[in-house]
Amino acid sequence: MGRKLSQPVPQLVIKPNFTAVFVVAAIAFAAFLGWIIYLANSGQNSLFFQWVAAIPYGDKLGHLVLFATFTLLVTLALGARAMPLYGKVKVYWGALLVCAFALIEEISQAFIATRTFDLADLGADLLGIIAASIVLAWVLKRQAQPTER
Repeated sequence: MGRKLSQPVPQLVIKPNFTAVFVVAAIAFAAFLGWIIYLANSGQNSLFFQWVAAIPYGDKLGHLVLFATFTLLVTLALGARAMPLYGKVKVYWGALLVCAFALIEEISQAFIATRTFDLADLGADLLGIIAASIVLAWVLKRQAQPTER
């Protein structure tokens, strides 16, 4: 049965010790992204880059997967807090933070000799952020629905 308009939208309740796990995971993943960015900015090669290059569209898929994962972790670390955008549409604060990071990181490549700015990379980043947000919203909506027995 549908929810009445006057009912509040259910929010995710994450226990404090579980939130700490997401915080640690988000920090660890940020460090991993930092390492990848450092290697790319300094023109170094790695097995990770070779593996991604061997996959068709691996670079774009890598951007999508990395930023989707980062969005999920940061959003959950922030307790899935969101702000209303338009009507029923809401934007997670974690997604906004990751989006700002992606914009800064991708635009900065235009000023680094070993890198090149690629709008398709930025598009893949944003697609990953949006996909993660949609999946998370769907999971949270299903979690909030009472189970029928």
